[in-house]
Amino acid sequence: MIPGISITEILTLTSILFFIGVYGFLTRKNLISILISIELILNASVINFVVINKYLYPDVLQGVVYSIFIIAVAAAETSLAISIIINLYRQIGSVEVKDTETMKY
Repeated sequence: MIPGISITEILTLTSILFFIGVYGFLTRKNLISILISIELILNASVINFVVINKYLYPDVLQGVVYSIFIIAVAAAETSLAISIIINLYRQIGSVEVKDTETMKY
């Protein structure tokens, strides 16, 4: 459907993007870096929805609708996570994961 680009190339790119996000989520110690990694994972899934929908059912927009829903949920999740991170920073002065263990409730 997309001239010059096969579905294999796009799915390979999104798989790489997904696993970069998983690697970042598992190895990072900073809460903001972890949040960025989660966004990479969500963006890879959005691209997969759109590409698979485009190649399997080019006239139906279900993949695009699901993608818009995922983007909206990701935006809400990001705003909530940023507010929690700002609140943690105000209380303990750091956004490192190891420093949240010493926080007093």
